[in-house]
Amino acid sequence: MAGIKRGSSEEVEPPAPQASRHFPMKTIVSALSACIAAYVALVYAQETSSTEGGPLQLPPQSVFLDPRSFAVLAGDASFRDSSFSQFFNPTLTELPFFQIFDKQFLSVLGPNPSFHQVASNETFAFAHEAPIYNKPTDEVFFASNDGGPLGMSDLNHNSKVGKISMKDVETALAKNESNINVHVTELDLPDTIQMTNGGTGPYKGNLLFITSGRGPRPPSIALVNPVSPHNVTVLLDNYLGRQFNSLNDIKVHPSGKIFFTDVTYGFLNQFRSAPLMPNQVYRFDPDTSAVRVVATDFDKCNGIAFTADGKTAYIADTGATAGFLGNNQTEPATIYAFDVDQRTQAFTNRRVFAYADTGVPDGVQVDANGNVYAGCGDGVNVWNDEGTLIGKFFIGTTSSNMVFAGDGRLVIMAETKIFVAKIMAKEIPPLFP
Repeated sequence: MAGIKRGSSEEVEPPAPQASRHFPMKTIVSALSACIAAYVALVYAQETSSTEGGPLQLPPQSVFLDPRSFAVLAGDASFRDSSFSQFFNPTLTELPFFQIFDKQFLSVLGPNPSFHQVASNETFAFAHEAPIYNKPTDEVFFASNDGGPLGMSDLNHNSKVGKISMKDVETALAKNESNINVHVTELDLPDTIQMTNGGTGPYKGNLLFITSGRGPRPPSIALVNPVSPHNVTVLLDNYLGRQFNSLNDIKVHPSGKIFFTDVTYGFLNQFRSAPLMPNQVYRFDPDTSAVRVVATDFDKCNGIAFTADGKTAYIADTGATAGFLGNNQTEPATIYAFDVDQRTQAFTNRRVFAYADTGVPDGVQVDANGNVYAGCGDGVNVWNDEGTLIGKFFIGTTSSNMVFAGDGRLVIMAETKIFVAKIMAKEIPPLFP
């Protein structure tokens, strides 16, 4: 039976039991961490950190947590009470790090991954959603928090769209600087872009943004030129004359059709009027502009993604968080999988794919091997295509989304921070660049 092990290849003793020590709530779970640390220390002392295939060689900045080492915590243990304020970091590892639950995660990371914070602004949630990597300019675009904490946006103020240069990031990383904070450039966009919340692309040379709208200004799907003057073309802003609630996330299917989610967060964050329709997933045909519903009956549908072949769709339901109504961890924090009907493209055969243990799964991405990534309350969680949690990009704070900046570079949005992980995993390349 395996316990815990730290990277690189050397085994490191787990922390000793510390039953009387207390740690900040937003960093770790104090009593639970001490309990688990004590338990895995005992396991580690009795048995080696090996797997059925021999000793496990871990890359730098990583910790292996065999699920068998914490499956039973004993009757008098202190357990997590909150999925929003308490994290599962029993090793008390310094942030950021790779938390490995299954050997399969090593194929995502590769032998020599790295993990760094590259931008920060503690007073402004500038890096919330809508990350898009534009290869021709080697830039990552993103949007600030729309209506949430530190977003500086509300009924009377629009959110911001910004970008960073990955060339600047690579230059800073090459210098091995300890405190990297690359420049964030804000885009000056027209008023047709209100509360940007999702994005994908490039799509036919443009950024494909989806907006939540603000006040009477409608939610929309829009093309934005990644190069100044960033001219905008709105593709859709209504459903047969009715405004959407507050559009949330968007992806392009291999067929060329555009799929998106609509949810009530604009109302719940108090910058949109009361909802007019259910929370649903829609299909937009860019050739005919026809729109129709492909999935419904969600609490709060959020992130969306497809497998490379387009046969499976993933939808995140973030019902556990509800704006001014607060959090309720008995509501969904769940990713559902669907079959995509080959003829109608309706989402069928709904089933539970994964349930996030911390926060809610927000933005969703899929890599070339079919692994599913979601921004959650402690960072980016990764499941294999069967729905088994194999690892986390653990940052100790909320990540709402992430994007591959080409093969082997994962750029993680973390509200007031941006992280970059250099890994082995490959992206699903843009289908209509």
